[in-house]
Order: sequence, then structure tokens, then C-alpha cells
Amino acid sequence: MTSHAPTARSSPDGSPPDVALVVDHLTKRFGERVAYDDVSFTVGYGEVFGFLGPNGAGKTTMVRTLGTLLAPTSGSATVAGIPLSPETGSDIRARISIMPESPGLYLRLTVAENLECFASLYGIRDVRDRVAKALEAVNLSDRADDLCRSLSKGLRQRVALARALLNDPAVLFLDEPTSGLDPVATRDVYDLITALRDRGVTIFLTTHRLEEAERLCHRVAILNTKLLLIGRPDELRERLFTRAVEVRTRVPLSDPRAVFGRLEQVEGWEQSASSTYELHVTDPDVAAPDIARALVAAEADVLSLVESRHSLEDVYLELVDGDVEARRR
Repeated sequence: MTSHAPTARSSPDGSPPDVALVVDHLTKRFGERVAYDDVSFTVGYGEVFGFLGPNGAGKTTMVRTLGTLLAPTSGSATVAGIPLSPETGSDIRARISIMPESPGLYLRLTVAENLECFASLYGIRDVRDRVAKALEAVNLSDRADDLCRSLSKGLRQRVALARALLNDPAVLFLDEPTSGLDPVATRDVYDLITALRDRGVTIFLTTHRLEEAERLCHRVAILNTKLLLIGRPDELRERLFTRAVEVRTRVPLSDPRAVFGRLEQVEGWEQSASSTYELHVTDPDVAAPDIARALVAAEADVLSLVESRHSLEDVYLELVDGDVEARRR
């Protein structure tokens, strides 16, 4: 797919790019209700940053704050190099785009007419050329003259994404972009986001779909009104879970303690099913050969011996379920 999406920004002097977003102790309250509290993070240009959390965690409120639609209660932020303030709102909005969960298109207009309308709001001069490039970026050039009311929800999301690319944004905010889509439409949106990521577009992605974040994001933050953890998915797994090797045998071992208990690399083990064992180890690559030799010596019929990998969903559930303080708020 040919994409005319923007590329990562560099400093005027050609030095390495600065961060696209800086959030410093940001808090937003609505009366007594806390939307998010004392949140700090940075996002680099060219990064796809996942913002995860359950419904009501403050994800959309954060997007609306950074998009200048809501003023924070306290703290500060810089968006696309511009300090967030009431005076700089128009400057920030000119450098970002927000794709909300609901596409918000004019259904009686064609795809091209919708995009031309929004392009005029940005003050874009060569509207037709910019619209054509945005449609090409999302593979909708052949649907330009279709009425938006005739499109499926998945296609409307693609039109909304094209609209978000019209102003060549420095930061693209995607708020639950696959909410309510069927698997085929979801896959299409994933492919489009992947293409933008490969082009170096800075994307702030809010989602509660864990497989979506694991597939698309360089780093993720897990929010439950407070920021619980931030990092690459593989880093988060290693920080929360010990590494393990899963062993499956044809029949249960007669004395698993005798097989596993003497191995130096095995820190502990548990039998998760009748003939499945999870061994906690310091380094699976080092431990696996010793485990295999011990099983052969015990004359066990081994069906599989693989590293047990925790998913981002495991990390998420471990954090959110254990967030007792959030449940009290």
C-alpha cells in the first residue's frame, strides 16, 4: 500500500527529534470525581504509544485534554512541541488530529465531500490534492464518490482516518479506533495503523483491546485513573512475571520432585494439569537442555518443552485486578 502519511519530525537544525508529548503530573477532576490523577509520561516522535485501561479509567479524557478540548485541573503538558495552555489551543490543534471512537461524518455527503469540508476548516490550499492523497493512504480512492451513509462501519472508520491525515499531523490521536468493528474490518484498521507506524507517524492509541496494543504499539501505559505501569510489552511481562518453561508429558511423572527438584536452573515448579508442569527458571535457554536431559533420564515421554510466555493481557489483569485503591475511588 502506498502511503502519503507524514513522517517523523526532526529538529530544525537536523538534530535527533524531540519528544512529541510531555505529560507532567497531569490531573483532571470533575467536581469530586477524578478522571485521572498525577499522570506523567513522554512519547517520542515516530512512536506508537498505547494507552490502556478499563472503561472509566480516564483514557478518553486524557485525549480530550491533550487535544485542547478540556483544560486540566493541575499539572502541565507539551503537545507537538507547544506548551498546553488556553492561549496555545489553536496552535496545537493545527498540528494534531484526533480520530474519535465515533467517526462523526456527514452521511448525506460523499466521502470526498466530507474530506473537502474538513480540509477547508484546516485552511488547506490544495484541497483536492490533499484529499486524494489521504484517500490513497487508506485505500479508499475508488470510494470517493460514494455517499457515507452507504458505507459499512469499517469503511467509515477508514474515512475518519483519512480525515485525520488531512493536515499532516505531528501527533495522531486514535481513540478506540476498532470499537464495534467486526474481525475483518478490525484487521483492515490494524493494517492501516501498521502502515502509518512504518512511515514514522506518531500515534497515541487508546484501547482496551490488549491484542491490539501488543500488535501495534512500541510502548504501552496502563491507566486506572492513576498510571500503573509503562514500558514495552516484553519489559512489562518480565517485570511482573518470572520466566518459565512449560513441560507436557504423555502421562504424569511418577515423581516430578525427583526430576525437577535437583536442577540448578529451576527455582520452583508446579503441576498445572495432570501431565503439564510449569517450571520457574532464571533463563529458559540455559535451563531447557538440563530439563530435557532430566526428563530423558526419567524415561518420560515428552510431548513439548517450551518457554511459557505471558501475554500483555496477563500483565493488564495482574495490574488492574490488583489495583485495590482504584476500586475504592
